[in-house]
Amino acid sequence: MRRTIFLIASVIVSALFLWLALRDVPLADIVTNIRQADMVWMLIGAVTVGIGLWTRAIRWRGLVNNKVTTLEAFHMWNITMMLNLLPLRAGEVARTLLATRSGVPLMTAATSIVVERLLDTLLVVIWLSIALTQTPTAQPEAVRLAALFGIAAVVAFVVLIVFARYPAIPHRLLALVERLLPFLKRLHLVRLLDHVLDGIQPLTHWRTATHAIVWTLISWGVSLVTFTCLLTAIGIRDNVLLMATLSLTLASFSIAIPVSVASLGPYEGAVKLAGDAAGLTSTAAGLARVLSAGFLIHGVNMAVYAILGIIGMMAMGVSLGDVMKAGDQQPETVPSA
Repeated sequence: MRRTIFLIASVIVSALFLWLALRDVPLADIVTNIRQADMVWMLIGAVTVGIGLWTRAIRWRGLVNNKVTTLEAFHMWNITMMLNLLPLRAGEVARTLLATRSGVPLMTAATSIVVERLLDTLLVVIWLSIALTQTPTAQPEAVRLAALFGIAAVVAFVVLIVFARYPAIPHRLLALVERLLPFLKRLHLVRLLDHVLDGIQPLTHWRTATHAIVWTLISWGVSLVTFTCLLTAIGIRDNVLLMATLSLTLASFSIAIPVSVASLGPYEGAVKLAGDAAGLTSTAAGLARVLSAGFLIHGVNMAVYAILGIIGMMAMGVSLGDVMKAGDQQPETVPSA
């Protein structure tokens, strides 16, 4: 019953966001723009999607202490991304349990995903903060606020690493807060704190941290190339690098919305918002082109995820039913990120 309600809610959310995005643009214009897209740039963009998945697999392999091969990590990552296209978003949990089949301890697999989320979120926040300062309509106050937001994200990240390295400090601070506000003890914050500290523990080791940070930068750089290629394919060349950066970062936040079908709707809305910020939607033709880019980028990514995910299942000898069943098994030891 809960799954049915979630599925219905996901369809409604996607439909709502699609209506909001498309209400000012004829669907025929978007179809025409996509049909006229440059196939060469589209193919290059599709290839770089696969390269981006490969770089993320290399990062993840290091986070699980190289207990799987790069090819195995690649297949598991692809299965993850394919499952995340479905409403229940069971990809990460399925990857955790598939990794245990290859000899990775459950907590190692689970915490590796926490580290991935933390690094990706940090980079996206910093990148978005920088990009917002470069938008044509950026006001001085907004520029300062964006810069402060990026600095705050870095400071928060450093504090988390220090806390993970010296866990007695946050525990003492939490104990002090709970003495001042006794009702907080009902929230079991100590357990939550321990989960968070365990999750980011790998980043307290310089080799693991260096590997993860370097490959995070590489993977997001490849993703930026993907967006740039697909924006170029649709005919967006003015401010294309700024548009690619804004689209990539905002689309990343849209994917975090749990209730939607393959992020359909929120994703396109995020690209439209990026186009607004980059000054590309002032005309009807510009708005149609930006929305066409949103559908094209999203469609190419989903197609590559689906194809490589199916190949990954075949290579690992699992079926869609197997990985969906794994996704349903959400052990309490898997911390949420």
